[in-house]
Amino acid sequence: MALSKSKTVIVINGKGGVGKDTLCALASKHFKIKNISSITPIKDIAALCGWSGEKTDKARKFLADMKQLCVDYNDFPTLWAKGEYEKFLESDEEIMFVHIREPEEIAKFVSATGGEAKTLLVRAPIRLNRGAYGNAADDNVENYSYDYYFDNDKTLEEAECDFVKLLRNMF
Repeated sequence: MALSKSKTVIVINGKGGVGKDTLCALASKHFKIKNISSITPIKDIAALCGWSGEKTDKARKFLADMKQLCVDYNDFPTLWAKGEYEKFLESDEEIMFVHIREPEEIAKFVSATGGEAKTLLVRAPIRLNRGAYGNAADDNVENYSYDYYFDNDKTLEEAECDFVKLLRNMF
């Protein structure tokens, strides 16, 4: 099913701490938003294994490794995200943000939407980036040819204005 002109799907990516969640929250002040992450169902499984929600490097690696196991087994993260996309198509929401880190998983989701999903990399000055995380999910976010790039290097108010303009151009 194709997107209507009043809807857009954006795979949003960037290293930890560049402001992806903040930008999505700012967008929600201007649009009806659905905000999901391909790691969400993995976090549910991880909680059963004792993960308590911490965001340490060790926990990030655990989640990345567990996600890869689920991808290898039955491509569960993409199947789950596609189900969320189908719900979005039937909703009154205008923008669906899909947080996916791995380039090959981004490509699978874009394909699952019939090419409707757009891709966006959020970048920030080095002072906000922590460098390497030690897992492929975080360390390889720039190894994809994104449709859009957003440099999150301004004040919150300026970033909100610029991000909303970018989103309006995506419709």
